[in-house]
Amino acid sequence: MKILQLIIGTLMVFYASALSSIFGDVMKIDTTGASEQTARQDNLTVKGVQASYKLAEHDLKRMQTYKDIIMKVGKAMSMDPAVIAAIISRESRAGAALVNGWGDHGNGFGLMQVDKRYHKLRGARNSEEHLTQGTGILIDSIKQIQKKFPNWSKEQQFKGGISAYNAGVGNVRTYEKMDIGTTGNDYSNDVVARAQWFKRNGY
Repeated sequence: MKILQLIIGTLMVFYASALSSIFGDVMKIDTTGASEQTARQDNLTVKGVQASYKLAEHDLKRMQTYKDIIMKVGKAMSMDPAVIAAIISRESRAGAALVNGWGDHGNGFGLMQVDKRYHKLRGARNSEEHLTQGTGILIDSIKQIQKKFPNWSKEQQFKGGISAYNAGVGNVRTYEKMDIGTTGNDYSNDVVARAQWFKRNGY
């Protein structure tokens, strides 16, 4: 029985690393975490990585409702499910910040806050189709960053794509200051830290 558990555990680690290797390993991305402004959402007295961890933890119970489709979309699109979960946490607090499916002054839709001004919306706010669209937008952002910064490492391009998901590829000018101009000036750093937390907690 212990041998079987060991084999299953090894396969799970291999599967997780295989997903990570497509666009980079989120666990290897440097991050400063959430800004003080973002941390204030939950009245936290800490900021940075620990604040991101707390914010993710506060969303975990709601996130579990969507775990199956997050994992399914992640596998289908070769995207780390932890990153999808982290974007859902950041964008909509796993749905808690939505009003009838909408956020961002009526422009952002669904768990991943797809902007109706730039995209034709697909699916219900918490559907597999919606997550597929949002993840596709993220992947497109990563690929554009790969072309824009070919000398960056895989992980740097991954982080740049996450930043671009929020503020656009044009906003990413340097690695160190990619989050200047994103919501809270911390978007990719916060999402990466949340993703690292979700990665350690079943995603």
